[in-house]
Amino acid sequence: MRKKIGQSRLVIDLSCRRRGEDYFVVTDRWQAFTELKINSETLDHLAKHCDEFLIHGVDVEGLSQGIDEALVQLIANHCPIAATYAGGARSLKDLHRVNEIGKGRVHLTIGSALDIFGGDGVQYNDAVAFNQEQTKFE
Repeated sequence: MRKKIGQSRLVIDLSCRRRGEDYFVVTDRWQAFTELKINSETLDHLAKHCDEFLIHGVDVEGLSQGIDEALVQLIANHCPIAATYAGGARSLKDLHRVNEIGKGRVHLTIGSALDIFGGDGVQYNDAVAFNQEQTKFE
């Protein structure tokens, strides 16, 4: 696919769950663990085939109970390309926290907590303002 449409147009979506101290890619509606561990070796290898990662923290996805901070840190410490984390975001505090522990290298997507999706945790305009503030420093 990379050869057909170009690496710069590809985002690899990795849904992962924690097993013990490690995170593994999961399939089949997030029920089946694969042997693919999320670590620097895996991220380095896959980064050669895409422009960005979208990494779902399945253990907290859709719950609006907070982000998986350990996964965000893992992404920040080992991801060689742009990455967006998804899972559990419930407030603007989560945007600030991902920015902090993600060392400014990890972006956050907010789903069910966002007002335009029926949530009451984050106002769309506040999220836009947060992002605009961040781009002032890039």
